[in-house]
Amino acid sequence: MFTSFIDKWALDPAGEPILTRTSRLLPVRWRGLPAMLKVADEPEEISGGRLMKWWDGHGAARVYAATDNAILIERSDSRRSLFHMAMTGSDDAATRIICRTVASLHAPRPSPPAGLAPLERWFQALAPTARIHGGVLGTCADAARFLFSAPGAPVVLHGDIHHGNILDFDDRGWLAIDPKGLLGERGFDYANLFCNPELPLGTFPGRLHGQLAVVAHEARLEPRRLLHWIVAYAGLSAAWFLGDGENPESTLTIAEIAAAELHG
Repeated sequence: MFTSFIDKWALDPAGEPILTRTSRLLPVRWRGLPAMLKVADEPEEISGGRLMKWWDGHGAARVYAATDNAILIERSDSRRSLFHMAMTGSDDAATRIICRTVASLHAPRPSPPAGLAPLERWFQALAPTARIHGGVLGTCADAARFLFSAPGAPVVLHGDIHHGNILDFDDRGWLAIDPKGLLGERGFDYANLFCNPELPLGTFPGRLHGQLAVVAHEARLEPRRLLHWIVAYAGLSAAWFLGDGENPESTLTIAEIAAAELHG
């Protein structure tokens, strides 16, 4: 599975393989440095690898080597975790770290890499799912239509910002990994802070309201516009869950909380 890349880049395996739905990963050492070998099996992961290389270590982990479907990136050995921070009383601090990392990713750079997916295309599952299931998904689809009727200036987007995709790299600071590679309005990249179903406190009473103020201030976003993105993205996430036959309860709850905040 990894032999050709181990030989090509003179890597020393440093852990067990990690298999996901879209990629195969192997912790390694490269020239004595901790690194992660990632072999992509899906187009969005290949696009994400090109984007990691384009960022060139600014706001994201460094890419040491790359081919069409594989990248070798620096690996964090830190035990600090934004998820742990958020769950142990430092939610605001974790959110501010994420916002500053996202701002670094969005900083102006030369021409974007090829193959980025337009954000409107990314949302294509939402409207038909809303027509079938109704309820708050209809509100989510309306929010998406509103946003795309007058979109803001496009930037290169990470596409999957959450507490597990921004890691501590010690002297290099907090850096992003695992992008999807999208192009669209920057507010989208902040919405998943509110919609990550793996973060239990996402649906806690008052959490969304409090974090909305933190993100809007830190990212200099208009709060109602950001709320529209949260509603739209929560609906899209729920549509994906439904499409995969999984339970969308958490993301639907966040959509309802955000919609109530928007229309309250």
